[in-house]
Amino acid sequence: MHQLDDTDRDLVNLIQSDFPITPEPFQAIGDQVGLTASEVIRRLDTLKKNGFIRRIGGNFVPEKLGFVSTLCAAKVPQDKIELFADTVNEYPGVTHNYLRENEYNVWFTFIAPSMVEIQDNLLSISERTGVRDILNLPATKVFKIRAEFTLS
Repeated sequence: MHQLDDTDRDLVNLIQSDFPITPEPFQAIGDQVGLTASEVIRRLDTLKKNGFIRRIGGNFVPEKLGFVSTLCAAKVPQDKIELFADTVNEYPGVTHNYLRENEYNVWFTFIAPSMVEIQDNLLSISERTGVRDILNLPATKVFKIRAEFTLS
């Protein structure tokens, strides 16, 4: 298993929230840690392949782009968890999908152009999987807007 060295930690710290918006972002990152752009790309690729990084991309505020988002919780029988999770993951607006130890044991987030589309998709998921108990829990206020983990 790949172990993080100090340079890997520096890279992860740099890219979490302040990825440079420049014509050569990997060179800008490399300049901060003493690497070439190709070395930065190679290291980030290795970190992704080894599961330390899920993805590199933008985080957007759905409402500012004309979308709505919601948190959903479903009560899924044990024998339907795989089917349910796979079905939910087919929808392009699903950003997260988690199994939890709770009566409502599958939680996922959904983003779409309208709440009507989300409700239609939840109905479709229910019809396709036979899972009837799905809660739609849209946020009324966002308190946390950023998750960042400093690696030392």
